[in-house]
Amino acid sequence: MRSGVLVIAAAFALLAGCTSEPDAAPVIAPDTPGGSASTVAPSDLTGVTQPPPNDADRQYVAMMIVHHEQALAMTRFAPDRAQNETVKGLAERIRFSQEPEIGAMKQWQRTFNAIGTHGDHGSMPGMATQDQLNALGAARGKDFDRMFLELMIKHHEGAIKMATDVRASGTNVQVEEMADDVVATQDDEINRMKKLLTEL
Repeated sequence: MRSGVLVIAAAFALLAGCTSEPDAAPVIAPDTPGGSASTVAPSDLTGVTQPPPNDADRQYVAMMIVHHEQALAMTRFAPDRAQNETVKGLAERIRFSQEPEIGAMKQWQRTFNAIGTHGDHGSMPGMATQDQLNALGAARGKDFDRMFLELMIKHHEGAIKMATDVRASGTNVQVEEMADDVVATQDDEINRMKKLLTEL
């Protein structure tokens, strides 16, 4: 889905209707599949428009904000409850990556007037139940480490499913980029967590 779209460093600024500076980075303009791409100045893109977001884009962003917020809630337990230093570091890495992603998604909602969009949050894949969150908060030491990893692996797998789904059904380039990042980042973290589980 990524091929055949404009790949630019200032994609979000263009989508938001901002103008580029004269010395802004060049834009790669795709050719036909298999063809060579040409480089054009951002000023030459006046009038270029992207397809508006569809319902799949809006619902994905709304649900992924909630999904990320639960992941952050889980990571906040780690400093005081985790025993394994690698688990603590992993939780910190997840928090540092997902906090700015939430900010970017909320900015996307403001840009496209999608604030207030609600998906079916209860059916989001990978979400922990309240009972599971309560048990995680009560756990300590190795029990916490194992429970955190098991819940976060499932949580990440759910996020990847959501991202894969929107890449097939969405239309917005910015959402596609966000979904691609989720798949790449969280797949790598799943592999790390599964390996760590075998070492506990």
